[in-house]
Amino acid sequence: MEKTNREFLLELLKTPSPSSDEMAIQRKMRDYYKGFADKVLTDNAGNVIGVLNPEATFKVLLAGHCDEIALVINRIDEDGFLHFDKMGGINPKAAVGMKTTVLGYGKTITGVIGVNAQHHGGLKNDFDLEDLFIDCGFRTKGEAEQYVQIGDLVVYQTEPEILMDRYISGRGLDNRTGAFIVAEVLRQLKNKDCSVGVYAASTVNEETNMGGAYFAAAGIEPTMAIACDVTFATDYPGVNKNKHGDVRLDKGPVLAKGAPINRKVNELLEQAAKKLKMDVQYELTPRHTGTDADKMRYTGRGVPVSLVSLPLRYMHSPVETASLEDIDQEIELLVEMISGLTGNESLNPLD
Repeated sequence: MEKTNREFLLELLKTPSPSSDEMAIQRKMRDYYKGFADKVLTDNAGNVIGVLNPEATFKVLLAGHCDEIALVINRIDEDGFLHFDKMGGINPKAAVGMKTTVLGYGKTITGVIGVNAQHHGGLKNDFDLEDLFIDCGFRTKGEAEQYVQIGDLVVYQTEPEILMDRYISGRGLDNRTGAFIVAEVLRQLKNKDCSVGVYAASTVNEETNMGGAYFAAAGIEPTMAIACDVTFATDYPGVNKNKHGDVRLDKGPVLAKGAPINRKVNELLEQAAKKLKMDVQYELTPRHTGTDADKMRYTGRGVPVSLVSLPLRYMHSPVETASLEDIDQEIELLVEMISGLTGNESLNPLD
């Protein structure tokens, strides 16, 4: 990965983008696209879409969601402690003892998620988010309300880290890596002789309702759509590979197989991988994918979809970890596949 592009990825990972309030990161995506896209679109959902060849009738939509899981303030008690619910798939056990950034209406505030000392009994085994709280140093409810109100969002206060110059770790790689990947695919396709229209969407709200992907696909009416997300790596201690499959970092992008996936789109991806002599991995999505692909598929007259995923360790934790090489290979795979399209391909599985 080029140093300049790695710096942009790190910048995205440092930018809070809680589901329902992604505009800080979306402004950066919009500015980035302006450097190479033929056109940059936005919509009322908050999506940012870079476009190449907007006049083409065959349209490929790439969707990588930019939102991250978060906490949302639901109560301020009389002593100024903040209580919260989840905005997306928060793991309560991963939250214990974490530093947080409270995106308050009056000011951005640092806090810590307090925990009952083990000497006083510690946490009960079946604790949930309602048993936790954020301590920002406020003394009273009135003081807290000068900065924070119900509905304000909170993210973990972490910095992305590069591990051994091969892995990247931090919060929200799910799925700001995907938003980065679709942007990089578009940037590289700019220098190719591309025959089809390409729409690279940084989508919102995937972690909560997937509305961003639905509105993007409904507005664009693509010929095909590919969701670029993350999937569960199973290459670390404690994971049952017999139950969850064998997906590893540094072993290439992951293609989904299952009822939602268009087989012809997958064949195009596999042909591109073969041409590149690139290994790919597989995951099963028998009924649904749990990604933007599910919503894009149901727009208009129905959209052929596929899912290309980045193997990710420790999903929905503050230390999600992925391979820089896998990121580069996913970009390379998508560029190869899309640049090879003529615009005359049939995606009808009966043809």
